[in-house]
Amino acid sequence: MAVETSRTIAVEINGTTYEREVEARRLLVHFIRDDLDLTGTHVGCDTGNCGACSVILDGTLVKSCMVLAVQADGASIDTVESLSQDDDLTDLQQAFSDHHALQCGYCTPGMLMSATALLRENPHPTDEEIKRAIQGNICRCTGYWNIFEAIKAAAE
Repeated sequence: MAVETSRTIAVEINGTTYEREVEARRLLVHFIRDDLDLTGTHVGCDTGNCGACSVILDGTLVKSCMVLAVQADGASIDTVESLSQDDDLTDLQQAFSDHHALQCGYCTPGMLMSATALLRENPHPTDEEIKRAIQGNICRCTGYWNIFEAIKAAAE
């Protein structure tokens, strides 16, 4: 029996359909960043711990370093690039700016995607729900308080 080493996949990312041949072992984060040049999704730890690579896959927040590109075949994916339209910031992005929630910026795409997933599901989350939504993301600069405040402000 032959081992499949590559496969053609089709995914919709930020409203655009892409069809590419990918290695069977290629991670979704590398497919998004390297093959499609959508570099807003960051590579952090490659172990699923930091959350910098978070995207929304068929409505569910996932860490794209933990998903193979072939697993996303036929899926709809939102990356951080999908958030603003025509260079206008979303309320959430503006809140991150207003509340100084983006120090070095490395965790910001993952934090924004985690917060977006939360606010899509629950537009008026409690403090505990906000904290739980971002617990899978590591920020080494802000101490989380500004990020929490930004998400809370965007929800109001």
